[in-house]
Amino acid sequence: QVQLVESGGGLVQPGGSLRLSCAASGLAYSTFTSYAMSWHRQAPGKERELVASIGVGGGNIKYDDSVKGRFTISRHNGQLTVYLEMNSLKPEDTAVYYCKASPNGGPPVWGQGTQVTVSS
Repeated sequence: QVQLVESGGGLVQPGGSLRLSCAASGLAYSTFTSYAMSWHRQAPGKERELVASIGVGGGNIKYDDSVKGRFTISRHNGQLTVYLEMNSLKPEDTAVYYCKASPNGGPPVWGQGTQVTVSS
C-alpha cells in the first residue's frame, strides 16, 4: 500500500524559509516515477488548495499565483521523495501542507499533512 509522509513543517518568522519533504513508501521506483506529485494546503476555515505540482519526469511544473517566485517544487525519484522549498514566507502561508500522489488512472494518495505556521 502506498504511503506518503510529510515532514519539515514548523514555526517560522515572516520572511523565513522552510523545506518540506514528502517521502513515499510501499511502491517501486518505477511506479513512483509514473506518479504526478503535488503539494496542497489548507488553512483554518478554508478549503484545501493546490500550491504546486510536478509531472512524472520532473517537468510540467505549475504554481498557484500566490506562491510563484517564492516556492519551488522538486522531486528526487531515486529517493522516492518530493520537496517544497518555501522562501519569503508570509503569515498567509500558514496552513497544514499535504502531499498528494496522482497515479495514472488510479485514485490519488494523500499524506497526513505537516503544519506550517508563519508568525512573529
